[in-house]
Amino acid sequence: MQYMVIERFRNGEAVPVYRRFREKGRMAPEGLKYVSSWITHDFCTCYQVMECDDPNLLTEWISHWDDLVDFEVLPVMSSAEAVDALSPLSPHLTSPL
Repeated sequence: MQYMVIERFRNGEAVPVYRRFREKGRMAPEGLKYVSSWITHDFCTCYQVMECDDPNLLTEWISHWDDLVDFEVLPVMSSAEAVDALSPLSPHLTSPL
């Protein structure tokens, strides 16, 4: 399953987060896969897609960062997966892309 992880850097301070990342890496447990991420231009928020079968892995990973970052985690699916999930309800539904 994929998750959109919204990271809000405490006090808008990205430097401590990037410093720890440089020193220790992502610190993701085995089985938690980084997919991609985007940072806002003000360096206050990171939008990150992570993937795992066990959501407890996200909890473990977050515990390494929650002193510097406030997290919001949302289960997500691709647009194609959404079309597949909704197609039985609307047989004429096509991909929005």
